Amino acid sequence: MSVPTTPDREPLVLAVNAGSSSLKFGLYAAQGPARLVGQCSGLEPGGTPRWQTDAEPAAPLPLAAGQTPWDAALGALLALLHRTHVGEREAGAPGSAGAGALLAVAHRIVHGGSVCTAPVLLDEAHLAALAELSPLAPLHQPHNLAGVAAFRRALPSVPQVGCFDTAFHATLPPLERRLPLPGALDAQGLRRYGFHGLSYQYLSETLAARTPRSQGRALLMHLGSGASLCATLQGRSVATTMGFSALDGLMMGTRCGSLDPGVLLHLWRAGRTLDEVEALLYRDSGLKGVSGRSADLRTLRALVAAGGDGAADAALAIDLFTHRIVREAGALVALMGGVDLVAFTGGIGEHDAALRAGLAQRLGFLGLRIDAARNHAATGEAIAPVHAGDSTAELWVVPTDEGRVAARSAFSLLRA
Repeated sequence: MSVPTTPDREPLVLAVNAGSSSLKFGLYAAQGPARLVGQCSGLEPGGTPRWQTDAEPAAPLPLAAGQTPWDAALGALLALLHRTHVGEREAGAPGSAGAGALLAVAHRIVHGGSVCTAPVLLDEAHLAALAELSPLAPLHQPHNLAGVAAFRRALPSVPQVGCFDTAFHATLPPLERRLPLPGALDAQGLRRYGFHGLSYQYLSETLAARTPRSQGRALLMHLGSGASLCATLQGRSVATTMGFSALDGLMMGTRCGSLDPGVLLHLWRAGRTLDEVEALLYRDSGLKGVSGRSADLRTLRALVAAGGDGAADAALAIDLFTHRIVREAGALVALMGGVDLVAFTGGIGEHDAALRAGLAQRLGFLGLRIDAARNHAATGEAIAPVHAGDSTAELWVVPTDEGRVAARSAFSLLRA
């Protein structure tokens, strides 16, 4: 699809990440930084919507009579596009004489399965196939697809592009993809897919422009409320901790990560229902479950610092989270035969200097050495090397930008 460009109608892509409680967005041209970024949080049922952009401080978003939080967020975003004179490419759109033409809306979608291994224009067939994958990412997929539906209704003439967290891992070798199950189940799509792919793609592309080490044996750590590790060789995914679903691998904010399947059998035999077990594994485990208090690592560190009630369980949750990262990191390094670069991203990876220092110390047997001053100064606001001079591998903190990856994908797809 060829897209005309004029000086006063620069093509722009709106990248969105629709979740269960937030709508994150960024507006991108083909080159350069985002034109605007923002989010609306508090969109869960009964929540209090709060609106924030890079030009506006966080503030409550009022609801009209009978309006849902999601509708309020979508309306605020459309109004923002209107105020900034960004309109649809087709005639008759608001802002059509302004500064930018909306080329597409690019959606982060967590699971693409075996059908969507690259960005696609979303049509009814794709959406139906993606909906069938919702049980494999129940915290994300239904909300991602609800976002697509909302933008299709609001901007009917604008192409909707799906960008998939699983797509980056399409390069996984056969032994990494295969589950130890009968071949008939493998043929039905029961295999390891991997997630956080938009984040890992951004890290790989960003680091490739800064250091040749990124093309060697790289260990990428996306650490946030969702967490995983990825091993790359020459910038291509060769192993990752998440598998068939977004539940696998590391301990996370509310998800348990890898778990002996015998635990599930035990819970079912003890009378737990499927829905109860799913809620336990996805919503009531991880940092939240172990601490009994919170899924937020900042809250847990504050509890430990304050001492008193809850401090011991909070410390246990932090220690177990760290332990599981070290355990999985060792496995991926073994598969690569060593490590040349480690990169930290995600809300925890970008902002928690203590965790980065602890991981580097625990992995010190590999020759990793972190520079304490550099690490303390790395606040997640900019890309920063944090390795010491005698480290055998480079250590980097990289603020991720999944929206930029999604926008680039949309530009490439629509200009092909």
